[in-house]
Amino acid sequence: MGAPGEIHAGLGSGFARIGIVTASDRASAGEYQDRGGPAVIAWFRQALPQPFEAVSRIVADEQAAIEAALCALCDHEPCRLVITTGGTGPARRDVTPQATERVCDVLLPGFGEQMRRVSVQTVPTAILSRQTAGIRGQSLIINLPGNPAAIDVCLQAVFPALAHCLELIEST
Repeated sequence: MGAPGEIHAGLGSGFARIGIVTASDRASAGEYQDRGGPAVIAWFRQALPQPFEAVSRIVADEQAAIEAALCALCDHEPCRLVITTGGTGPARRDVTPQATERVCDVLLPGFGEQMRRVSVQTVPTAILSRQTAGIRGQSLIINLPGNPAAIDVCLQAVFPALAHCLELIEST
């Protein structure tokens, strides 16, 4: 896991609660141990100077289930940052980006562009990934792949923008 650098100052309350949604048919059925959600938690525990509460959900690769989990974490928990893992590839069951786009008020395509830009440098098939990000109310939602190594690369790529993005969302 890489170090995010010296950008800890001014992270504010945006990281007090981080929602995590793992989209996986097998993990939600108990056939496979979720590795993506724990990788996200471990990454933020190392990256953030202050403690945070992780609110996790594991759901099947069903658009309605993913949408419901995202809405619950943004609207009722409330988590200002929600990270998804899994369901970002080109397979028919990979519907996390569609669910994210459906529940967001504003899309932020630069997050996905940046994650693909850095990922393709080491994994040529990363071009197939469809990560996206967007804003729902006062929350930022970011889609990540389900692979722990890819989670590390992608979070390093977008971490420098997170605090500023959360501040801008809060000010609106």
